[in-house]
Amino acid sequence: MNNNTLDFSQEEFSKILEKASSMILEKYANLDAIKGFNVNSQEEVESWFDEPLPRIGKDSFELLDEVKTKVFDSATGNLGKNMYAYVMSGGNQISTVAELLLSTVNQNNTKWHLAPAMTEIEKRVIKWAAEMIDYTPEAGGAMVSGGSEANLAGLTVARNIFFKKFDIKRNGLFGLKPFMVYCSKETHNCTDKSLSLLGIGTNQLRRIDTNADLTIDVNALEKQIEADITSGFMPFCVVGNAGTVNTGAIDNLTALADIAQKYEMWFHVDGAYGGLASALPSIKHKYAGLERADSIALDFHKWLYQPFEIGCVLVQDWEKMRETYYKEADYLATELQTNANARLEFNEHYFQLSRNAKAFKAWMSVKAYGFDRIREMIQKDIDLTNYLIKLVEESTDFELKSKADLAVACFRYKGKMADNEAISDLNQKLIPALEADGRVFITSTKLNGEFVLRACIINHRKTETSIEYLLDTIRDVASKL
Repeated sequence: MNNNTLDFSQEEFSKILEKASSMILEKYANLDAIKGFNVNSQEEVESWFDEPLPRIGKDSFELLDEVKTKVFDSATGNLGKNMYAYVMSGGNQISTVAELLLSTVNQNNTKWHLAPAMTEIEKRVIKWAAEMIDYTPEAGGAMVSGGSEANLAGLTVARNIFFKKFDIKRNGLFGLKPFMVYCSKETHNCTDKSLSLLGIGTNQLRRIDTNADLTIDVNALEKQIEADITSGFMPFCVVGNAGTVNTGAIDNLTALADIAQKYEMWFHVDGAYGGLASALPSIKHKYAGLERADSIALDFHKWLYQPFEIGCVLVQDWEKMRETYYKEADYLATELQTNANARLEFNEHYFQLSRNAKAFKAWMSVKAYGFDRIREMIQKDIDLTNYLIKLVEESTDFELKSKADLAVACFRYKGKMADNEAISDLNQKLIPALEADGRVFITSTKLNGEFVLRACIINHRKTETSIEYLLDTIRDVASKL
C-alpha cells in the first residue's frame, strides 16, 4: 500500500479484485444450494463483530476471508430460489457489475456538472419508466431508496402543489382545517408514516373497507368523502393500489381517478410492488386509469430485478418536482455555468443534496437485457404463482386463502385437521419452525384477521421445481411439529 494515500499498488489491487470476483462467482455457481435463511442466533452474529475500533489495518485478503465467512456465507438467501418472504427479487448480474463501476467513479448525482452522464442517465431512466407503464412522456421524477420513499415523495409533491395557493412551503399547515387522505385497508403502512412526516397526521387518513377481492370499495369511499365534506373537512388525496403487498390486489384505478377528478383531489398511485406489471399484455387492462395519476411510486428492486436500493417517483411534469423541492442557495447557484438553462439539477428537483447515481444499474440492466426480456421474467413469476395456486388447490393438506393477478399467494397448511383454530395455531408455529429449518424463507400476514402463510414469487431464477420444493419443505417441517 502507498503510504501517501489509501490506494494499493495496481498489482495488489488487481489481486484483491480477483479474490472478490471469485467470491461472487462462487456464489452464483452454487445458486441451487443457497438456503432461504441461514440459522445463526442474534447473539452469535453480534459476537462476530464485537471488537474495538481497529487502529491498525488488516491484510486485505484476510479481510475478504472474514467477509466470506461472516457476511457472504451467513446472508439471507435473497439471491437464491428459496426466498418467498416480503418482496425480494434476487437482483441481476449486470447490476452487480454496475454497482462496482458506480462506486469506482463515485459520482454525486446532485448537480449536472458533478455527474453529467449520470444526470442524463437518470433523466432517461425516468423517461423509460414512464414508457414502461404508459404514463405521460412529459413525466418528471427521481430515483429514491425504495417504495416507501417513493410514496413519501409523491405525497410531498401532492401536498406542496395542491396547497400552493396557501403558500404551504413557507406557512406550513398552521391555520388550515384538516384535509383528508383516502386509501384502502390493504394499503401499505408507509402511507401512514408519510402522513406523519408531512405533518398531516394519521387521524386524517381514512382507510376504506375492501371488496371480497381486497380492492377498495369505491362506493364506501365516496360516502366517506361526502361525510367528510359535510363535517367541514377538505378531501385532499386518494391513494390507489396498483398491487397490494399482502395479496397483489389492484384497485379500480379508473374509478378512483374519476372520484379524484369529481372532488378535485390529488390522485396518487402506489405501484411499488405491482406497477411495472402493467407492462404485461396479459393483465394490462387491470391497470386502466394508472395513466391519470398525478403521482406514482415504483420500486425497481422489485420487478426490475435490481439489487437494493432503488425506487422511483413519477409525477406529471418536471416543474411540479421543482416547485416542491427548490430552495435557492448561493453555493448551488448555476448562473455562471455553461448552458445552465439546459442542465437539469436534481438538487432543485428533490430533497437530497448528496445522492448516488442509482439509475445507473437500472440503465445498464435495461440496455443489457432489453425490457421485453425483463417483462418475460415478470410474466414467468406470475405464471409460477399460478402454478403454486394450482398445487395448493389440488392438494388435500393445504388450503388457498387468496388469489391475485400478481405474484403473491396466501394459503395455510392444514394437514388432516378440520378445526380452524387448530389450523391457525399450527401455521403460527410453522413460521418460526421454517426459519429455524432454513431451507426456505417464507413469512406470514393476516387476511380479514386470519393468520396465513404468504408466498411472494419475484425472482427470475425460480422454476416449477422451486415451487414444489417450497410445499414439500413446509410439509416436512409441519410433520415434525
